[in-house]
Amino acid sequence: MTDPRVEVIDRKVVFDGFFKIVRYRLRHCLFAGGMGPELVREVFERAPAVVVLPYDPEREQVVLVEQFRIGALERERDPWLLEPVAGLIEPGESAPEVARREALEEAGLELLDLVPIGSYYPSPGGSNEACEAFIARVDSRGAGGLFGLADHGEDVRAHVVPLATALAWLDSGEIRVASTIITLQWLAMHRAELEARWRAVPGEPGAGLGADPGPNPGADPGADPGKA
Repeated sequence: MTDPRVEVIDRKVVFDGFFKIVRYRLRHCLFAGGMGPELVREVFERAPAVVVLPYDPEREQVVLVEQFRIGALERERDPWLLEPVAGLIEPGESAPEVARREALEEAGLELLDLVPIGSYYPSPGGSNEACEAFIARVDSRGAGGLFGLADHGEDVRAHVVPLATALAWLDSGEIRVASTIITLQWLAMHRAELEARWRAVPGEPGAGLGADPGPNPGADPGADPGKA
């Protein structure tokens, strides 16, 4: 749908591969009044996406996935990045369906509850991508390991990380992915509200929220995922 304040003169697909690039010729209204000059802009187009940060409130742990990202290859630091679970919304799918599918594919996790936290544009100056973000309640016992769909070229390692450690990485700049920053900051701000929501009645899964969870049998004490 075109905004009436924008005059699209021409729209042409100039690349159609793994993603699509569209070139626009357009004019738009100015804050000072009237229409601006004709502009040429390329837009990187892709399907809307879902990001979901799995959080275990009983053990105070998050699950982050690590994988190679081509966009970081030419930067000075490691192109293997730590992120929330994420995936593209295919036609006919809802955002919660994608969140649950990707949690299984990328981290082997079942989502016990899914809380929407908002939507955002990662890079609206050159892309139409829109992301819907969630925090999910999970049981992180036994989590972690290697995942991903081989026929999609995916090679994903899931890490179980104490929330305090993840927030420390955030403060130190080790976390460099926007979706990770956004979801971790939201969790830090709203953690008490979430734990109140997830406080289960006796006899239901998750009862005893806040009790000593004991050690995480899936954690690898020698692993160091902090190379985001």
